[in-house]
Amino acid sequence: MVLEPDLHAALAALASTPRLLVALDFDGTLAPLVERAEDARALPSSAGAVRALAALPATTTALISGRALASLRVVADPAPDTMLIGSHGAETWTGPDGAPLALTPGQADLLARAVEVVERTVDAHEGTWTEFKPAGVVLHTRSAADSVADAAVAAVRAELAHLEDLSVTDGKRVLEISVVKADKGQGLALLREATGATAVLFAGDDVTDEDAQRTLGPDDVGIRIGPGETAAPFTVATPEDFAAVLHELVALRTASAHSRGTCHTTGA
Repeated sequence: MVLEPDLHAALAALASTPRLLVALDFDGTLAPLVERAEDARALPSSAGAVRALAALPATTTALISGRALASLRVVADPAPDTMLIGSHGAETWTGPDGAPLALTPGQADLLARAVEVVERTVDAHEGTWTEFKPAGVVLHTRSAADSVADAAVAAVRAELAHLEDLSVTDGKRVLEISVVKADKGQGLALLREATGATAVLFAGDDVTDEDAQRTLGPDDVGIRIGPGETAAPFTVATPEDFAAVLHELVALRTASAHSRGTCHTTGA
């Protein structure tokens, strides 16, 4: 893939920043979308580029996913120093000293009620299934007929409408319900502060990624993978195309490190 001149120029400017944060969605960005979430794996080319970036000076890599952290670790197999944001920002891992997510009794009760609604809906709608998260529950409709999927989503929304303090978000053939109000924009802000990043690359493919895209500043680079309305200034068609973007950033960041005489160090 040949990068558009404007995207290449933006990556070149990004590569020279003193402290770079590369924060990426996983499903649909590093990994092609698949029928079964547990079968997803990053493209080898993308995984290699992310590891190469993590090994460069003053460069931090992070994953920001809708997946629970436990699921993200299994499918992404991140490098030990890769920072992780899971459950759309409800779960964070910025190092071994971080405290795990803990729900209040009220949140735990609310989650149990939401789970009951989703499980009852799944039982009545063929091709749908439930994913459980520490702070939420997800209705998956990818395997259902369109009419069944629409009916299932409408049923869950109707039953949850009377419950306060729930965050309900549509994604690509999923309905995300969480008792912790957080989003990927908040997760990205946390990572930016934790790393002291002077510029950020963020890429994602879904509606929930737009919360992070909208936080980006003039020195950052946002990329949307695939079609859809986006706040990102750049779009590539597929995860395979995005792998080429990552490799170009590796080359540019490596060259920048050489010019600054910092290639003998590592930083993440």
